[in-house]
Amino acid sequence: MAALGVAEAVAAPHPAEGAETAEAVELSRALSRLLPGLEADSKPGRRRALEALRRALEEPGPAADPTAFQGPWARLLLPRLLRCLSDPAEGCRALAVHLLDLGLRRAARPRDALPRLLPALAARLAGPVPARRPPEACEELRLALVQLLGLAVDLCGAALAPHLDDALRALRCSLLDPFAAVRRESCSCAAALAQATPDHFHMQSESLIGPLMQTISHQHWKVRVAAIEATGAVIHFGNGKSVDDVLSHFAQRLFDDVPQLIPLLLSSLNDEVPEVRQLAASLWEDVGLQWQKENEEDLKDKLDFAPPTPPHYPPHERRPVLGCRELVFRNLSKILPALCHDITDWVVGTRVKSAQLLPVLLLHAEDHATQHLEVVLRTLFQACTDEEAAVVQSCTRSAELVGTFVSPEVFLKLILSTLKKTPSASGLLVLASAMRGCPREALQPHLAAIATELAQAHICQASENDLYLERLLLCVQALVSVCHEDCGVASLQLLDVLLTIVALAGATGLRDKAQETMDSLAMVEGVSSCQDLYRKHIGPLLERVTASHLDWTAHSPELLQFSVIVAQSGPALGEALPHVVPTLRACLQPSQDPQMRLKLFSILSTVLLRATDTINSQGQFPSYLETVTKDILAPNLQWHAGRTAAAIRTAAVSCLWALTSSEVLSAEQIRDVQETLMPQVLTTLEEDSKMTRLISCRIINTFLKTSGGMTDPEKLIRIYPELLKRLDDVSNDVRMAAASTLVTWLQCVKGANAKSYYQSSVQYLYRELLVHLDDPERAIQDAILEVLKEGSGLFPDLLVRETEAVIHKHRSATYCEQLLQHVQAVPATQ
Repeated sequence: MAALGVAEAVAAPHPAEGAETAEAVELSRALSRLLPGLEADSKPGRRRALEALRRALEEPGPAADPTAFQGPWARLLLPRLLRCLSDPAEGCRALAVHLLDLGLRRAARPRDALPRLLPALAARLAGPVPARRPPEACEELRLALVQLLGLAVDLCGAALAPHLDDALRALRCSLLDPFAAVRRESCSCAAALAQATPDHFHMQSESLIGPLMQTISHQHWKVRVAAIEATGAVIHFGNGKSVDDVLSHFAQRLFDDVPQLIPLLLSSLNDEVPEVRQLAASLWEDVGLQWQKENEEDLKDKLDFAPPTPPHYPPHERRPVLGCRELVFRNLSKILPALCHDITDWVVGTRVKSAQLLPVLLLHAEDHATQHLEVVLRTLFQACTDEEAAVVQSCTRSAELVGTFVSPEVFLKLILSTLKKTPSASGLLVLASAMRGCPREALQPHLAAIATELAQAHICQASENDLYLERLLLCVQALVSVCHEDCGVASLQLLDVLLTIVALAGATGLRDKAQETMDSLAMVEGVSSCQDLYRKHIGPLLERVTASHLDWTAHSPELLQFSVIVAQSGPALGEALPHVVPTLRACLQPSQDPQMRLKLFSILSTVLLRATDTINSQGQFPSYLETVTKDILAPNLQWHAGRTAAAIRTAAVSCLWALTSSEVLSAEQIRDVQETLMPQVLTTLEEDSKMTRLISCRIINTFLKTSGGMTDPEKLIRIYPELLKRLDDVSNDVRMAAASTLVTWLQCVKGANAKSYYQSSVQYLYRELLVHLDDPERAIQDAILEVLKEGSGLFPDLLVRETEAVIHKHRSATYCEQLLQHVQAVPATQ
């Protein structure tokens, strides 16, 4: 009892704890009733007390609360349980270890136990320094003690720094334990300890190298692998002086025939240092030759009847010897799972090294990789989404090797089925890389099926993300570069995919690459340019794209594709008017999406400006003129409220200007357009948009120039008042255009038969023009003077009278004098 009191005094409450909670007091009382049993003389009595403690801790109650548990654990339980580690009864010691494990996990501050726990563990695992055998005789209990040490490392981390001496003393002994499982657990614990205490560990790390190097040659391969991994951590977080001590041991492991150690050497084939790569390649070949010699009987047939190197073997790659290939092939099923796990690890370096190892394995496995293809492809799909470029680069190389060694019938079935379910940029990259590595003669029978699948909307229109579209472009480029002239059987589908990429791409660079690929496709088909490709396929392309035109919106992929075809097909567009014009008529009705109409008017204006080389290349466009003017332009020139409606009218006016100035229409056809659209164009002179007003003036000017004196007098008289209003426009450009159009209007009056019919209108025009002749802008004055000069021959007497009436009011009488001189010099037009 005296000893019990001393222990309680030593384990006084932590000063930070303060007054215990009611739950802690209740737990202390419960434990106090059970703890005396640990001092019993009989083994069964002590065991019953330990089991009672286990039940008390495992059942729901105050012990489940870490805060309430901390005080009783530190004061009452921990010291008693540590004493029980040296109990004569093995069962009691095992229960004590279990309760210590439970207490560490449950305590609010497990680090507070370290000053007592670490010396106790070192005492049971290592004993006094001179001792050769650990005091704990039971192998399973030594394993449990090392696991308890590992738990302390996990829970306490850097707090173990002051207790490194005890931890390392325990590990130095347990690393040499006769029980293999204890050694393995000790290796894991050593690696974790190094990582947890890097600031202090390096000062004592060398003390573990000796035990680790003795363990690295253990008869169990799992122990050897664990020792290698632990050595890496100890050196990484420890003292660099240890490198020389481990090199010879590691070199010996390079000849280890355990599958888990094969990657150790193969990873060095891609080392950054050339000397390391060369040495690794030499050592690996030695390993293969030695293994080949040792298994010569088993490999007799393969050695005697070895097939030649495949004709499509990757260039710049040296084929490994048979022994190396067999070693990898026979152990691939054991290596791949761990590799596929590490290739998605959170540590960048691990992912990079794992990704670099995969193509090395595939190069050795050759066609034997087929049986592991599903796992490999699943890994590549995931790894190709990595943000690290080095990982993606190695994975594309792996996919190329899949294409080289695996039948396309096999890998295409798996890849295309995955893309059909869940299209992804990584899946397309794997497909493109596999096709790039596939021989032409093997890929050619599947060319049409691949192109058809890529052209399906669920793949080529699955995303507008530039990365996705770039990977889709890689697929087309791979087919063109591998199959060359064979692409003719699928050129329609490939052109369809490229058209989609150009339509959906946001980056100019990506569109340029797609355009270059079109040119490459045209070249392998034996035509001069992509416009010839369009001419060959424009019918089926438009038939597919316009099938859903009644449901289009501004964001429909088909609208974007249609726009690209119209803009880029060049002369081929003139052959497709039966598809193009009805689609435009339906999509440009006022009831359709305004943004879509704006896009289509923009495209239509562009091609009309180059009509001879595009929409009228076959001379057939004028036959659709009535549809364009009455069904497309007229409805969109009607006034409707709102900014969007105004923007559409501007687009329609621009389109009309492109039509009338394209030199496609004859004078008679322009007069037909004038007859239909002049009223709407006159109303657009009042638009808020300066551009609309300016273009409308120019259109009216074109109409008047074409009609000459053939316009109906009533209709001709309605025009000039609207133009006069534009002389007061806020834009000088519009005022100048209006003045120019008035000159043309007066020329039309000159050409009319009954000029007297226009006398009152011309007199009013004289009067208004004389007002504007006093404009503060010199350019406007000059333009108005030219209008008056043009009209002076119609009714010169009227003009002289009107001029003399206002000459004394003008600030610029010079212009009036010039006008009078001109009138006197020019004879009247009768």
